[in-house]
Amino acid sequence: MTHARLPLIEICVEGIDGLLAAQAAGADRVELCASLIEGGITPSLGTVRAALESATIPFHVIVRPRGGDFLYSEAEYRSMLTDVEALRELGVAGVVVGCLTADGAIDEARMSALVEAAGPLNVTCHRAFDMTRDPAEALEALIRCKVGRVLTSGQRDTAVEGVGLLAELVRQAGSRIIILGCGALAPDTIGEVRRRTGLTEMHFAALADVPSAMRYRNPNVGMGGNGVDREYRNTVTDQAKVAAMIAAARG
Repeated sequence: MTHARLPLIEICVEGIDGLLAAQAAGADRVELCASLIEGGITPSLGTVRAALESATIPFHVIVRPRGGDFLYSEAEYRSMLTDVEALRELGVAGVVVGCLTADGAIDEARMSALVEAAGPLNVTCHRAFDMTRDPAEALEALIRCKVGRVLTSGQRDTAVEGVGLLAELVRQAGSRIIILGCGALAPDTIGEVRRRTGLTEMHFAALADVPSAMRYRNPNVGMGGNGVDREYRNTVTDQAKVAAMIAAARG
């Protein structure tokens, strides 16, 4: 996929409503997730099917069976393979995966198998990369695994802090793999990060908390362990924020 205007913008969203908001705001691509409060886990197949019916832009689906680290049990890994195979059969544009070894390296055996299971789909390594011990070697490992792109903040909390490594990774990658930059990007930083790194693809979530439309509220119970108001607060993709960020990135 080529675009006349760079950088290509990918929006990280939770669920079908997030996808619809992102594409209405002008996103080029979406990363479709569930539970962004945990950094994103695999969405349901029902959500994926709804997205296929409604999407006018490509979307990549995260395959991450749980929150936490990226060192998976054999059962978890097998479930990831099954999810990738199912998503390939459904016809999504791509999948987003990441597996590490206990000593902080890319798990090349598992990543290669996931790429093989994906077949013709785009494969992105998510920010598991940012937890690796040696980013330069991790990038080479992903290239050996035939991964198409890697999502990274330059191994820092923000892209502004990680800008030096992001620039190095872009140079190291050349045309062999795409560096998809992320990390608390904002309208006043996204353009600078792009200029200092040479990134051609950038990724962010543009989220806002909105109050629930529920009229009846039980004050005595919380379902998720995050405070009793969590069920009455929804975190959504903000269409206006997406549009503002795209304009800032391309300004």
